[in-house]
Amino acid sequence: MLYSRTVGTGQDLVLLHGWGFNSDLFASLIAQYQHKYRITVIDLPGHGRSDEVKGGLDEWCSEIIKILPKTPILLGWSLGGLLAINIAKTYELSRLILVASSPNFVQNTHWDFGIPADNFRQFNDTLAIDLSKGLKRFVSLQTKDRAILRALNQSIDRFPASTKALNQGLNILINTDLIDEFKRLNIPIKVILGKYDTLVPNDIGTWYESQDVNVNILGTGHLPFLHQDFKL
Repeated sequence: MLYSRTVGTGQDLVLLHGWGFNSDLFASLIAQYQHKYRITVIDLPGHGRSDEVKGGLDEWCSEIIKILPKTPILLGWSLGGLLAINIAKTYELSRLILVASSPNFVQNTHWDFGIPADNFRQFNDTLAIDLSKGLKRFVSLQTKDRAILRALNQSIDRFPASTKALNQGLNILINTDLIDEFKRLNIPIKVILGKYDTLVPNDIGTWYESQDVNVNILGTGHLPFLHQDFKL
């Protein structure tokens, strides 16, 4: 069973976090928007307080869909964005918001807007030495707000992801290509990118714009929703 929590009032907004973290990552976003939206956060399989789920992308998405309210706005950050695109293929959404995310994270012969697969593996190997320390350092490079950092560091220590879930998530990031599926989506889509993001190069914004998608690039790294100018 996946952990979820719902707060606030208004239109349904569901938040999906990324690899290695848990839904507490969205605490500041919830505080900002809970008076405008009914917000549901979900810990991904094997992350935070959620049980592991056998399989990969489709199996993870099937479990998430069980929790989704009717026609929500679905926001996905990083890996969560990849899951959100896959969910949008089969589940009716009112809007899709991708934050520092891509339909294909890995660079290949037909896709210039990713990074080499080896970079993901090196990132994973570095974190595997000390996951908690690695994630904390990663977050510290994204924001200097001490209160946010303190809360995120406590959450990282309290709710670590399982090794199996980390491996599953890494496989999804490396092996998933949803470019064609993204092109077929027929819902309002907004994309928010970080100018200094090293995992999702901001030049993907030109590709999104070629697909008639609204793009906003903030002067930040891989966690744009922590930036002071972030807006849904």
